[in-house]
Amino acid sequence: MQTPSVRVLVADDFVPWRRLLHSILQEKPELNVICEVSDGLEAVQKARELQPDLILLDIGLPTLSGIEAARQIRTIAPKAKILFVSENYSMDIARSTLTAGGSGYVIKSDAGSELLPAIEAVFLGRQFVSARLTTQNISGVTSN
Repeated sequence: MQTPSVRVLVADDFVPWRRLLHSILQEKPELNVICEVSDGLEAVQKARELQPDLILLDIGLPTLSGIEAARQIRTIAPKAKILFVSENYSMDIARSTLTAGGSGYVIKSDAGSELLPAIEAVFLGRQFVSARLTTQNISGVTSN
């Protein structure tokens, strides 16, 4: 990672999942969770207020979907890297997240092995998509 301290905003409505993300992120001391939110509108508001370096964003958020939140965040926090973390296995959904401004897409069940490599990839300027989806031929992206 090029940044000594990466300020992370986590947006997911499932508390146990946010706890798991915390434990994964603690493996890298430079990753600092500055805020957790449980819906898309709150993610947009906190992104505007805090200007995080990285946003871990679920797709199925209440109030405002993760994809719509990403579109709004892209304009109000343009320097933030957005990494979608979802259990959705659809190539079309993954492509939609990248089109909406995401830098990567990690399948939740693969986050234990792929989340940290995905974060590293997006901070190196590459897109990242979970290995399970790259076999579905999403052009221009890398996996582990």
